[in-house]
Amino acid sequence: MARLALCLIFFLSHLLPQKATSPKRAYVRGEVLTYRMHYGWIDAGWVKIEVQNEAREVGGKKTYHFVGTGESNKTFDLFFKVRDRYESYVDEESQLPWIFIRRVNEGGFLIHQDYIFNPWKKKVDVGNGTCYDVPENCQDMVSAFYYARGLNYSAAKPGDVFPIASFVDKEVFNLKIRYMGKDTISTTLGKIACIRFCPILQKGRIFKRPEDLNAWISDDANRIPIRVQAKILVGSVKMDLTSYSNLANPLAKVD
Repeated sequence: MARLALCLIFFLSHLLPQKATSPKRAYVRGEVLTYRMHYGWIDAGWVKIEVQNEAREVGGKKTYHFVGTGESNKTFDLFFKVRDRYESYVDEESQLPWIFIRRVNEGGFLIHQDYIFNPWKKKVDVGNGTCYDVPENCQDMVSAFYYARGLNYSAAKPGDVFPIASFVDKEVFNLKIRYMGKDTISTTLGKIACIRFCPILQKGRIFKRPEDLNAWISDDANRIPIRVQAKILVGSVKMDLTSYSNLANPLAKVD
């Protein structure tokens, strides 16, 4: 479940059109977002996404250090134990990734990935002397989430579709996103004004229909995911924001 949750966050990271950056910073060091993951009616686990309070230098340039972690809870561990960690070091100025680290342990299935990005040469080194060509401004699974939050979606209209590319599992992953409009949703944190998006996905492997994944992002300068809801072949998955701290801007709560 944690891996699926982080995949949903990855989809979510591509939900904003590629326009000029927002004049306001969407995040700051020290920000922490925590989500509860539900599989049907079962409380399956949690996901945490944070900006580490550090400014490590890579190649002489300051970076943001993003970390995404996910764990199944003790009850769900009996069926399928999950311990996942994703990290990304991103150039503070260009917002392009330098280093991507992925450590997945799901029911004993392990994934260890260490990718080195060279955005100027548009290549990614995946180890063992193997490099891949990538498009300009290519992101990784974690950095894409933060990069997208800083983009300006004010010109988007319901029905608009936007293509995005990122490097995932040794290949360029192409995704198209449809902007659906604005909603106000009720959460445990109160009512929050949101914008809703629907990725255009191929049905069959995980989703029954292409429109079975929906996401709601706060309609404010933070642009944080508030809820992600998906119908999959073997049930439904829902991820809700349960806590946040150190946001760069006020959250779009509705009285």
